[in-house]
Amino acid sequence: MKPSTLGILFVFLTRLSPPAPEADTPSYEVSAWKPAGISSPLFESHAAFDPRTGDFYFVRSSRDFQGWRILVSRCGPGGWSKPEPPVFAGDGVEADPFFTADGKSLYFISTRSTDGIRRKDLDIWRVDRDAKGGWGTPLRLSPPINSTGMEWFPRPAPDGWLYFGSDRQGGLGRTDIWRARQEPGGLWKVENLGSTINTPADEYEPLPSPDGSRLIVMAGDGLYESKATANGWSPRARMPARVNVNGSEIGAVFSPTGKSLLFSRDTKGPESGEFFLLKEDPREPWPPSCPPARN
Repeated sequence: MKPSTLGILFVFLTRLSPPAPEADTPSYEVSAWKPAGISSPLFESHAAFDPRTGDFYFVRSSRDFQGWRILVSRCGPGGWSKPEPPVFAGDGVEADPFFTADGKSLYFISTRSTDGIRRKDLDIWRVDRDAKGGWGTPLRLSPPINSTGMEWFPRPAPDGWLYFGSDRQGGLGRTDIWRARQEPGGLWKVENLGSTINTPADEYEPLPSPDGSRLIVMAGDGLYESKATANGWSPRARMPARVNVNGSEIGAVFSPTGKSLLFSRDTKGPESGEFFLLKEDPREPWPPSCPPARN
C-alpha cells in the first residue's frame, strides 16, 4: 500500500513507462466478492485470512483511501462479526496485514509511536503469537529493512526472502520492489529486484505465490505478473484487462493453493473500494464462506 505524501494521501498514479505486454493468463473469470458485514460504502482492501482461526483481517479507510486501519472480523453462525481493531492495534495508520503460512506471525505496516515519539514514515512491523496462541507485542523490524523512507506491503516468500515496497534511496524509480533475507550471523541483506520488475514510475506491492513460482506486482497503474526462472524473475507482464479495469487495483492475496487471487479496486462509484476475485479453478472453495457451507 503506497502513500503518495507524508500526509498519507493516496493518488492513483499514471504510468511513465511504455506499455507492457499482458500476462499470458487463461480466461479466468473475475467477480466481485462482497461479504455481508465486511463490504461497506468505505474502502475495503488488503485481505488476510488467519490460517489458525479463520478470522478475516483487512484494511478499511475513507472513500478517498486515507486513514488506513486494520480490522478483524470473526465468522459465526450469523456470518461475519462487526469488524473491530485487533488487540495489537497502534495509534498511527496501519495497513497491509499478512500471515505467515503457519499462522505464528503477522506482518503489517504502521506509523505507530515508538519510544513515545509519533512517527511520520511507514515501517514494517511483525507481531508473533505467544505459547497460548494470543498476540504478543509488535516488533518494528530493524534497519536495513526499515529505512528513513516509507516501507509497504511486507510479504515473506517460501524461499526465505521478505519482499516489500519502499521509496528509499538507491532505487530505479519513485518507489521500487525490494527484498531482504537474514544472513548467517543475523545481519540482513537487502536488494533491489532490478529493471525486470521496477521502472522509473511506481511499483509498491509485491506478492510471491505460495509455491514461489510467481510474483504479483502492484504498480501505479494496476497489477503485473512475473515468473520465477533459473536466472531470477522474468520481465513483468501486465495482467489482463478484466483484472486491470481502471489501474486502481491493489492489495492482492493468493489463496493457500495459489489458484485464486483476491484483490481490491476503486470502483469510482458509490461503493468506493471493493474486493474482486480472480479464480483459476472455479471449484476452489475460497475465500471461505461464512457461515460455513454445509456439506
